[in-house]
Amino acid sequence: MAYSLRLIEDRLAANATAPVSRAPRVLYAVEGALLADGASEPTPAVGPGAGRARAAATPARVYRVELVRQPPPPAGGRVLLEHPIDLTGGSGWLMRCDRVDFDPGGVAPPHRHQGGGIRCLLQGRLEVTVGEGAPRAVAPGEAWFESGRESVLAVAARDGETSFIRVSILPAAIRGRSSIVYVDPAAAAGGRPRRYTVYVDEPIAL
Repeated sequence: MAYSLRLIEDRLAANATAPVSRAPRVLYAVEGALLADGASEPTPAVGPGAGRARAAATPARVYRVELVRQPPPPAGGRVLLEHPIDLTGGSGWLMRCDRVDFDPGGVAPPHRHQGGGIRCLLQGRLEVTVGEGAPRAVAPGEAWFESGRESVLAVAARDGETSFIRVSILPAAIRGRSSIVYVDPAAAAGGRPRRYTVYVDEPIAL
């Protein structure tokens, strides 16, 4: 069965319900906040097990990432990126949404991940080199896909903080643990001028 990860931008009026999908999905509020069904407190992100969600008391701009079978087309919103993802050979999967914040000039040394995912820059500037490809300068609002198999080098701008949001499909066995694997294991012992905030880390059923 062929799957893709699809990143969609939704703009919700205050208290408006986010588009409903049967596919596993994560919602992340770039602006505003979200309320999951039955929740009394707003949150920046809602995971696949939360059911319906809506904007809080103010309008929200939301990134919706869905794991879909190919096709159907998305319901509503503006598609920013769609990319096939290989889920063969796994015994169970989870959907993780986290935010990565770099200090000025921060570097993520060459590394891989234990699964693929979509990233979208929120602020700052980031130079991303995937495998043997040319470096790509990423600006806020731009998205890219990482398979997890190719090595990635990321270098943040020196003139301010840089942040991106990412949604990944990872083996369920690593729930609560980092997915990163450094090309040079010695890099893991070095400084890490970046911070991680995990919002969603939930098992999914395909």
